[in-house]
Amino acid sequence: MSRPHRPRLDTHGGGAATPSGPVDAPTLDEALSSSSPPRVIDVRTPAEFETVHHPGAVNVPLDTLREHRPELTGALGDVVIVCRSGQRAARAELLLAEAGVVGARVLDGGVAAWEAAGLPVRRGRPRWDIERQVRLVAGTLVLTGVAGSVVAPRMKWLSAGIGGGLAIAALTDSCLMGSLLSRLPYNRTAPRDPATIIAELTGDR
Repeated sequence: MSRPHRPRLDTHGGGAATPSGPVDAPTLDEALSSSSPPRVIDVRTPAEFETVHHPGAVNVPLDTLREHRPELTGALGDVVIVCRSGQRAARAELLLAEAGVVGARVLDGGVAAWEAAGLPVRRGRPRWDIERQVRLVAGTLVLTGVAGSVVAPRMKWLSAGIGGGLAIAALTDSCLMGSLLSRLPYNRTAPRDPATIIAELTGDR
């Protein structure tokens, strides 16, 4: 099946693929109203996607994109990448650029910005997004360490460890805690099969 043509939101010259920068919600909404809109891919977990997502988005979880990049990038045309706030989408943009995909864009502010602009979304079973869960768990562990150190001074190292982990996550633009939380039953739904994702990416809407 041939892939439908979708115009890029900007144009690029030759050379190696590089990240194209963000696109804001109103600009994306305008592009999606054209006769040949870009494809929107959402790189959050299936559970987060089920909770709320852009109506026309295809769910391509970041871990799946990373593990099956050769198969998936061959199915991509002109795309806008979405997550909750833009952080995971930026990582996906770099992965696609490394794979030679030119013109991929990130929705600035993610689904949160899309909702804030009053644009339509689809809703399902409500769940906290991974970023919010990380803040809850990290904050709880830090408070536990501080409070516990009153009776057990070594508990302060729990707080120090969490602080160090968050600093490393910022420096490396990764999050071990988020990856672990995504594996909990609360955050899991039926796995996304790469073949199904490819069919959704290449099929007509």
